[in-house]
Amino acid sequence: MMPIPLWKDEHALIAALGRHDRLGQFRQEESVPLFGRDVEAKLRTGGVLALQMGTSGFAGVLRVRGGKADVLDADLSEKRVAVERLVDAVLEGAAGAAVGETDTLLEACRVAERRRAVARRAILKERFGDRRIGSMRRLCLDPGAGMARQMRETGMMRTAAAFVLAHVAEACVWLAIWWAAGQASLSGRLDPGWMWGWTLLLAALVPLRVCAARSQGRLSIGVGGLLKQRLLAGALRLGAGAVAKEGAGGFFSRVTEAEAVETLALSGGLAAAVSVVELALAGAFLTMGASGGLLVTLFLAWLALAGGIAWRFARERSRWTDARLTMTHRLIEQMTGHRTRLVQEPGEGRHAQEDEALSTYHAVSARMDRWGVLLNSFVPSGWLLAGVAALMPAFSGSAQATSLAVGLGGVLLAWQALRSALAGASNLIGAGVSWRAAAPLFQAATAVEPEGVADSAAGRTVLDASDVTFRYRLDGPQVLNGIDLRMERGDRALLEGASGRGKSTLVSILCGLREPVSGLLTSGGLDRASIGARQWRKKVAAAPQYHENHILTGTLAFNLLMGRAWPPMYEDMQEAVQVCRELGLGDLLERMPAGIQQMVGDTGWQLSQGERSRVFLARALLQKSEMTILDESFAALDPENLRLAMECSIRRANTLLVVAHP
Repeated sequence: MMPIPLWKDEHALIAALGRHDRLGQFRQEESVPLFGRDVEAKLRTGGVLALQMGTSGFAGVLRVRGGKADVLDADLSEKRVAVERLVDAVLEGAAGAAVGETDTLLEACRVAERRRAVARRAILKERFGDRRIGSMRRLCLDPGAGMARQMRETGMMRTAAAFVLAHVAEACVWLAIWWAAGQASLSGRLDPGWMWGWTLLLAALVPLRVCAARSQGRLSIGVGGLLKQRLLAGALRLGAGAVAKEGAGGFFSRVTEAEAVETLALSGGLAAAVSVVELALAGAFLTMGASGGLLVTLFLAWLALAGGIAWRFARERSRWTDARLTMTHRLIEQMTGHRTRLVQEPGEGRHAQEDEALSTYHAVSARMDRWGVLLNSFVPSGWLLAGVAALMPAFSGSAQATSLAVGLGGVLLAWQALRSALAGASNLIGAGVSWRAAAPLFQAATAVEPEGVADSAAGRTVLDASDVTFRYRLDGPQVLNGIDLRMERGDRALLEGASGRGKSTLVSILCGLREPVSGLLTSGGLDRASIGARQWRKKVAAAPQYHENHILTGTLAFNLLMGRAWPPMYEDMQEAVQVCRELGLGDLLERMPAGIQQMVGDTGWQLSQGERSRVFLARALLQKSEMTILDESFAALDPENLRLAMECSIRRANTLLVVAHP
């Protein structure tokens, strides 16, 4: 049996996998935890994987097909290995002495030799079912690599081609059905041969429609998933300035419009792709049928009329979207400050602005609906009447039955194509208008952070800021001017200053959220560009001020350990509980029915301001970074809890910088 090719260096393996699979600069590494029960399922999902094989080394998996995996050897050749062998290697590497115990049990039970491997695998899976036994790294395209390339890599291009071909074939079969029906009825020959041919053509529609529906579903789900990944990546890569400037209402509006882009663009884009083909076929059949010149001229004029109405509908849709987003933004902001308005704002005229906005929205909606009715109802129905009227003189003339049937089929096909095209155009117009709000999120995904080329040396200096300056606008005043700061390993420092003097701005620069205008910021002798933004944020952890820090809807464990690998290992959970008790949150854990697994946040257990502050503090300490920055983290604590929090921070932080008011 051929052994599994192993690599000793994980970084060399990942680099070789990226070159071999042509991922290049768009490579993104994702750490996937492995549990005993689901290790085989995660391996069979495929992808480019760097799999840890216990203490023996790492295996590079290029692809998984069926029950076989293509593994990369040290000489960059490919070896085919059964997936079960990879699963066995991972389980046995984590099990250790349990493998010998399992073999002894199987031998005592007289399990046949040929079935022992299967039995051993099943026993080890159950024994380590919910226990984390390791992890693997999955290499994939970065969401900012470009939609076209991602569609090629995921096979969506082939699905799109199958969708278009199925609809073209379906349109051609429909024309043949109309031609056969018209030829038979208008010539007065309804013999069995014509009926059998007509029936076979109808039967041919069934597999074509099944293929079209299947490819449309796969295309919608696949492209929708890629679009969601890209928008989420863009939202996470927005700069701190853009996030602070937008506000909760603005971001909510962008999210809703991003959802509209996905829904409307996919449905409208697919309908438009099919309708363009159908419109071209309809024009060709109108040319070949009776009164061809007149019908084609009328059809082109009707398309021009439809274009004019669509342009006016697009303008009204844009005005309607602007009014709706303005209302949404105001609503979110007013909901956030609802208690303040109730207590401090006079009751008279409190809703005057809302009433005015609703009146404007109603007027804009009425205008948009009128143009929408013209576009989606009048244009296709009017064409059907006009087309039949233009074809009527041919029925009283000397036109042949075949040309009449083709002309009538062309009119009906053009009517069907217009309905599909205008429905798709309405959706595409809506998607185009919504795109204005969602585009910044989509484009921000291209801002891929450089990985860095080196790691900082393990020296005494953890962070060194030299002559750092910063301003929020190029023409604005300097917020920071010539700041110098050096933090050695093990230092504990206090940074005091009055409000508005730039303390929080300096914190955001030190932890890598903002770039200084000038000056040098290094760690272990290397600057941020050399270390990489992601690694820099791992070295310097910060707990922002209370109003910039949040409890996310989830378990308390997730809110505490979100800065570490998730799902966590048992040791991580125990450490999180210990830190909470050191910070005086032991009573809170005892009151919670589910303990550290209790749901918290807006839809869960409500925490007081002091409890939230200590959760923020625990979250920063549990990251175990080389340096921890606490920005006014003790402001909401009473003297006893303040003492506990200070002692815990000093004891657990490797290097500590506390920012506070004088």
